[in-house]
Amino acid sequence: MVATTHYALLKIHPSASVKEIRQAYRELSKLYHPDTTTLPPAIAIAKFQQLNEAYATLTSEERRNAYNLKVGYSSVSVVQPAPSLHQSSAQNQSVSSSAYIDATDRPLSPGELFALFILGLTFVGCLCLAIVIGLTRGDTLIQPITAQPTPSAQPVITQPFIPAKGGIDYALPKQP
Repeated sequence: MVATTHYALLKIHPSASVKEIRQAYRELSKLYHPDTTTLPPAIAIAKFQQLNEAYATLTSEERRNAYNLKVGYSSVSVVQPAPSLHQSSAQNQSVSSSAYIDATDRPLSPGELFALFILGLTFVGCLCLAIVIGLTRGDTLIQPITAQPTPSAQPVITQPFIPAKGGIDYALPKQP
């Protein structure tokens, strides 16, 4: 087997940034992952382990420098673009040295898209079901406004007054 460098394995230039290394690793890991490849399992596992080792080495600054010395690459620093005015240099350094994939850096996988589709479909289905149940029960959401009778000047008594036994009779005068 021909000895290849981690850079050749990931198909990147030795001066590649951490972001470029991450992107190359992500693309190649999809190709060689044992669950998604058409290669025989033994070959796929070996290739995937090599990719993982190359990624771990090249994303760690200390391990990358040691590896570059081992394979004979010079440690000439690459000219970096000037930091933007609205970010501090500490933020730029922490962002550029991070080897972890940010969720906003990558597109959604087909599995994630499918899960979001099912979630949306379930929400719309529940909403439609609630509307159908409400309509079939016959309940109305908005009650119609009916005219309320206005109170008249004199109260209307509908029951006759019955005094208590032994009490004083406070009968109302009869209405004509």
